[in-house]
Amino acid sequence: MKSRKYFGTDGIRGRVGEYPITPEFVMKLGWAAGKVLSQTGTRKVLIGKDTRISGYMLEAALEAGLSAAGLKATLLGPMPTPAVAYLTRTFRGEAGIVISASHNPYYDNGIKFFSHDGTKLPDEVELAIEAMLDQPMDCVSSDQLGKATRINDAPGRYIEFCKSTFPSEMHLDGLRIVLDCAHGATYHIAPAVFEELGAEVVRTGISPNGLNINDEVGSTAPAALIDAVLAHKADLGIGFDGDGDRLVMVDHTGALVDGDEILYIMARDARRRGSLQGGVVGTLMSNMALELALAKLEIPFLRAKVGDRYVMELLKEHGWRLGGENSGHIISLEHNTTGDGIIAALQVLRAMVAEGVSLAELRAELTLFPQVLINVRFQAGTDPLADAEVLARVRAAEAELAGKGRVLLRKSGTEPLIRVMVEGASQAQVQRLAEHIAEAIPAAPEL
Repeated sequence: MKSRKYFGTDGIRGRVGEYPITPEFVMKLGWAAGKVLSQTGTRKVLIGKDTRISGYMLEAALEAGLSAAGLKATLLGPMPTPAVAYLTRTFRGEAGIVISASHNPYYDNGIKFFSHDGTKLPDEVELAIEAMLDQPMDCVSSDQLGKATRINDAPGRYIEFCKSTFPSEMHLDGLRIVLDCAHGATYHIAPAVFEELGAEVVRTGISPNGLNINDEVGSTAPAALIDAVLAHKADLGIGFDGDGDRLVMVDHTGALVDGDEILYIMARDARRRGSLQGGVVGTLMSNMALELALAKLEIPFLRAKVGDRYVMELLKEHGWRLGGENSGHIISLEHNTTGDGIIAALQVLRAMVAEGVSLAELRAELTLFPQVLINVRFQAGTDPLADAEVLARVRAAEAELAGKGRVLLRKSGTEPLIRVMVEGASQAQVQRLAEHIAEAIPAAPEL
């Protein structure tokens, strides 16, 4: 497969104002995507964004590029990433575009695409867009220019869709839920979903100003959510990231419930209902305890490379429907075509209501192994994964763990970092082994 010049595992992302996240590049990206994607008669592309201040600028640039290619831009305004995937399907769009840098700070932004069926673009389409970017930009004749329209009821459509994934005979009456929307794209969506299903909702992270997205709030900074759950004596808390495609949860005791635990609860409940098609896909970073707990339920488990793109690939390859990452990016193909934080939370609540138990009780069957992750910046021109001393220490650690833990070394895809991960039954043991391996990696000199 030819290497990509611009696209990463989740679209094109970077710091706003620095190439490629500039108005000029994004306008040409809209044009190039329009040229490649205009394969059907609708010639319509839906555009959604999160709440970053730069979203206005990049939305206008995309709109101009698409228009020059002769495609209509249909603007959704601030909407969660999974909402764009859903609406692209229902409006029969050529494609959907999301302007978001997910859990990154406000000064970053990115562009990611969905195909007409609400899934990530195939590799060959991304490569075709990259090839088109190398061509000189032109413009269709004035009578062929695309127009821009806005879907004013997009939030309401998505709210109703989310509610439809929760059984009509069930309700959330009597539950007090804290929602942390990270001042992001779920701020006007998630509270309505849970309130309309009957819950008492305590809202936080719902006041975006363009600069505060993910700022000490949301799924990547759950301390505020934990404090709110305890302060309000809530039954649970749900924290989303900036674009709403991932989540963490907090039980009534203030304990954090991560993506592995959420995935286990959903798999267990789907199996109980007879709707679990095949098994579950995790990643190389999924906790070993998840794999062992699923095995007790006779649920097959496979590991993909880190990244929801790779989880999706394995799900499609095996015809399975449930997968995710410990970061809280959960894909339930029974309900949507991409990771969806609101829908994943509803499926956990479905299990709670069906069994009449608390979130703390639901997660009690799965005790995660202690897991230590150390990032080491390595010297340019070296390959720690081929270093004899590093490999010797990895083998020694694996021998000591004796099948009751794991060692994983992997390179970062964006910077010269080696991630050393060790997990096992003992916190002290995995900490010692991880540090011992990390010490053998030739580190880059400090600047």
